[in-house]
Amino acid sequence: MNTHSGRRRTRGMVLITSLLLLIVVTILALAMFRGFGLDEQIAGNMRDKQLALHAAESAEQYAEWWLSNGNSPAAVNCTGFVAYTVGQVCTNPPANVNSTPWPAGVTYTPDNRGLTNATTMSSPPAYYITYLGTPSLATGLTGSLYQIDAVGFGGSANTTAVVESTYLVQTGGNTLNAGGP
Repeated sequence: MNTHSGRRRTRGMVLITSLLLLIVVTILALAMFRGFGLDEQIAGNMRDKQLALHAAESAEQYAEWWLSNGNSPAAVNCTGFVAYTVGQVCTNPPANVNSTPWPAGVTYTPDNRGLTNATTMSSPPAYYITYLGTPSLATGLTGSLYQIDAVGFGGSANTTAVVESTYLVQTGGNTLNAGGP
């Protein structure tokens, strides 16, 4: 009789041990899947950040191209919330470049040949051109100096990137990027 009751106790211990092992493996699997979800969120945020940066850089490059092709109308004081469909040069910089929307700006629709995909952005990128005047005679440069601020958006409206450059359009059509993003 004693040998028979010893087997029953052993069978009960095997069941309890296997259930505990199953619980531990389940907890580890849940923790692993939760980590994968966090990694996906981080990757998505990085993608949005890169999309916004590429959109801002493409708008800035377009504004530089626009200025270098002789498209520099007379600078005006840009006030109020005005969205221009064609280029505009302002005499006053935006109040706070890092706060959007700006008082005025030109929305830019990038083509899909570059890195920016217009269909995944929450808003189209925009740029703002400020006329800074002519460079000093001490620099030996002639022409007109401009400050270009550009903003790009990622997949959500909460993801924005702002870049700024100083651009010199010299007489005779030569251009110089006097300060990059």
